Amino acid sequence: MPDASSQRSSDAGVAAPQAQGDGVRGAVLTWLRPSRKQLVWAMALCVVAAAIVVQVRSSNEGDRYAGLRRDDLVQLLDGLTTETDQLTAEVAELERTRDALRSGADAQEVAAAEAQRRADTLGILAGTVAATGPGVRITISAPPGALTTDVMLEAIQELRDAGAEAMEINDSIRLVAQSWVGETGQGLVSDGRQISLPIVIDAIGDPHALAEGARFRGGLVSQVESSRIGGSVAIEELDDVEVTSLVDPPAPEFAEPA
Repeated sequence: MPDASSQRSSDAGVAAPQAQGDGVRGAVLTWLRPSRKQLVWAMALCVVAAAIVVQVRSSNEGDRYAGLRRDDLVQLLDGLTTETDQLTAEVAELERTRDALRSGADAQEVAAAEAQRRADTLGILAGTVAATGPGVRITISAPPGALTTDVMLEAIQELRDAGAEAMEINDSIRLVAQSWVGETGQGLVSDGRQISLPIVIDAIGDPHALAEGARFRGGLVSQVESSRIGGSVAIEELDDVEVTSLVDPPAPEFAEPA
């Protein structure tokens, strides 16, 4: 017959695994039924993680120049330099006009000349007068229906960003701030007029800046000559480009001088 000490040892040996099993089940139940404090911490960690992910994605998407090649960055810098030079020259001209008006000598004549200069500038921008100057002629050839509205709009915007001061399509459609491009069953249209192929864009501005703006990676040349469109682009840098088509601006319906 076993003595009392042996019996206690046997009971302890059985109780130990049972206690261990109870501890595991308790931990599992705690995990499946977390306390309110644990839930609060979990939600806080989720919010922080989501904020970090959004911040990283925003940083990557916002840095539009991170993936550009060195040549592309040089072209972009050239365009910005050209625009800066134009603005600097305009500021200098305005300062000379201001000084002449302040001096009082021939002030009326200076004011009249300045008014005419502004009228000519506004006329060129509005498309109501013809323009001439250095620039580029871009000839776009593509299969019928291959060119889309997006491609044309991006091409026009790229030329404007590169400093184009006056533009026209096919010697007949003047491009101004209010110009639009759309598509019909017959192809592209601009300001309600059909654009026939090949498309010839005349643009007045710095020839090198305009040409590089069209050749910019992902720009006009890249898109038109891609396998998706299968076209070609020829760019001529010219000392004299004439933009002779005119726009008859509509009278404003709602706006009036302030």
